[in-house]
Amino acid sequence: MLNQKIRVMVVDDSMLARNLIIKGLSAHPRIQVVGYAINALDAKNKLPILKPDVMTLDVEMPALNGIDFLKQLLPTNPMPVILVSSLNLKVFDALAAGAVDFVRKPGEQDKVESFLGALAQKVVMASNAKVRPSVSQPAMKATASAAALPNNTPVGPIPRLGASPMLNNVIIGLGASTGGTEATLEVMKRLPADIPPIVIVQHMPPGFTKMYAERLDRLCQMEVREAQNGDELRRGLALIAPAGLQSRLTRMGNCYRISCGPGEKVSGHRPSVDALFQSMASVVSCKMVGIIMTGMGRDGANGLLAMRQKGAYTIGQDKESSVVYGMPMVANDIGAVAIQGSCENIAGILLRHLRTL
Repeated sequence: MLNQKIRVMVVDDSMLARNLIIKGLSAHPRIQVVGYAINALDAKNKLPILKPDVMTLDVEMPALNGIDFLKQLLPTNPMPVILVSSLNLKVFDALAAGAVDFVRKPGEQDKVESFLGALAQKVVMASNAKVRPSVSQPAMKATASAAALPNNTPVGPIPRLGASPMLNNVIIGLGASTGGTEATLEVMKRLPADIPPIVIVQHMPPGFTKMYAERLDRLCQMEVREAQNGDELRRGLALIAPAGLQSRLTRMGNCYRISCGPGEKVSGHRPSVDALFQSMASVVSCKMVGIIMTGMGRDGANGLLAMRQKGAYTIGQDKESSVVYGMPMVANDIGAVAIQGSCENIAGILLRHLRTL
């Protein structure tokens, strides 16, 4: 199976973009581009003939856009789809519809090579990913998946944790990669407005972390925003590490802040889950919780282990609910995870733990 090439279909209404993607992916030794489609309707006709393993899909197309196409396609044909998108909020709607991951279209010629490299890497990863189409309508309750709700529809009120002094001395770190935008949302939507501070690292191209934070802020009970260098952590606030920078925690007395700045990649990423978790293990003197979720590779595993060795309560997403059971698998294998749960159950596990403090 390892020697078998991954069959890819390219769907894009731009001839220039199609030719660029086809040429770039065809150069990869593990990928075979078996055909292309000029729009979603063309793709629907060609899918039964081409039988691709993975599809690349433009989000913005005439007649039938990528989001509606995914909603029609994935429930009956659960196929890994990589979005090729401009800096557009609609990419998150497409991820909610079941796409596995996305790559930002290059805006300048000198970024084409890195774009094609990232796309090829994600195609290879997607060939082994577990596709999770939109949640069905019966699941739309107070704890419903955000993927099943319109972008501007928050869930109903969630009981607050209350004024326990112990909860003022807890910091939560969460890391995710492929499949993590929706998995993290599944967790965050189930948490109350007075949750202890949360710092989130989600691997994502520059420009998208701010839009992702704004989306979570609309859908979740607590305040969510993209972190800025020097932001102070406090209850009821979740900070998304900005893409392209490393984010670490610093401490001055009992005050904790986030440091966001340039730096080398850690575990192949910037921001890196390992960089955040290692900083938490080093500087946090209060109670800690570490959560590692779906993603390819091992970023965050060593950092989570360091946190657990310092007394943190650690949670890993389980194999069944992970789009890619890579990061949480490695973390579990090295003993970094105290308990595993599905993305739908992790919030409950966290809240039960917090109520014991």
